[in-house]
Amino acid sequence: MSEAEKRYIIKEIMELLFKLIDSDSSTQESDKKHQDKKSKQNKPVEMLTIKECLQTVQGVSERSIRMIVAQGKVRSVRTGEGRNGKILVNKDELLAYFSE
Repeated sequence: MSEAEKRYIIKEIMELLFKLIDSDSSTQESDKKHQDKKSKQNKPVEMLTIKECLQTVQGVSERSIRMIVAQGKVRSVRTGEGRNGKILVNKDELLAYFSE
C-alpha cells in the first residue's frame, strides 16, 4: 500500500469520526431536551383556592379570578358541590395569564 493510499484512508476515517461525533453530540442535546420536557411533565401540579389566588396575584379581585375561571382562560377544578365546593385553579396557568 502506497503512502498516498494510507493518507486517503486515514482522511476518510477521520471524516467518518467527525460525523459520528457531531451526530452523537446532537443526539445528546436531543436527549437532554427530552429529559427537560419529561421533568416538567413529572412536576406536580400546584392548585390554588380562590383566596390563595388573591394572595399570589396582588391587585386582582375575587370577582376577576372567578370570571377568568368561568371563561376557561385558566384550567380549574371544582371540588365538592354547592356552597361547600371549592374551585382550585392551576397556579402556573394563573401566573402565565397575568404575566401576559
